Amino acid sequence: MSDLRVSLLQLDLAWHDAAANRTNFQEKIQQLPETDLIILPEMFTTSFSMDAPALAEEMDGESVAWMRQMAQERNAVVMGSLIITENGNYYNRIIWMRPDGTLEHYDKRHLFRMAGECEAYTPGTQKLVVDLNGWKICPLVCYDLRFPVWSRNTPISYDVLIYIASWPDRRRLAWRTLLRARAIENLAYCIGVNRVGTDAKGHAYSGDSAAYNLLGEELVHHEYEEAVSTITLSREHLEETRRKLPWDIDADAFTIEV
Repeated sequence: MSDLRVSLLQLDLAWHDAAANRTNFQEKIQQLPETDLIILPEMFTTSFSMDAPALAEEMDGESVAWMRQMAQERNAVVMGSLIITENGNYYNRIIWMRPDGTLEHYDKRHLFRMAGECEAYTPGTQKLVVDLNGWKICPLVCYDLRFPVWSRNTPISYDVLIYIASWPDRRRLAWRTLLRARAIENLAYCIGVNRVGTDAKGHAYSGDSAAYNLLGEELVHHEYEEAVSTITLSREHLEETRRKLPWDIDADAFTIEV
């Protein structure tokens, strides 16, 4: 099984302007080196907004079609979340778009009540684990990071844990600390992709997009400025670390009620 090439796109977001955001991301995507996975931030088309009725798209809308185009052009999976309406509900939904045009999705489970997200959106009830070149990947969203039971890798079901976010600068210590902790406790690579800039509500974002290996060692870190990077996740490190540290043998069994 080969290593995995992953691209992190940490950009500023235009407020409520999906076309402008798609254009900005497209320019960066087209300049990427060869990669397997392209990661965009939370609500990458609109910025983090509670105005779901005005901004929501359907699954056959422009932004999902654009993700399909980008995935096909780059022969890579493209993932990011956007506001989706379905069956009368609104979701903060990750789209996992494959180059062949097929997709999976994950609806954000933990909605950030301090911003009213739990009033504007419907929570998801199912985790998603997807396969990419033999790697098992679990994509989650922002506030999910604060709830370790939801991401617990017991028994081991994934190799890479990904959080996409609109995580504000004033809580950056929590973001950085929890990303590293999730890597160590789940014996998996952990990647966080956040935005930068200041939104229309005056919230500043430091970015702090980063990746950590199974031992919590930092592989890449970007702060405060727009940044694009492509890293390689080592299959050898994954397998060797799990062989030497089989913590899952002693892990507690549990179930989650949703």
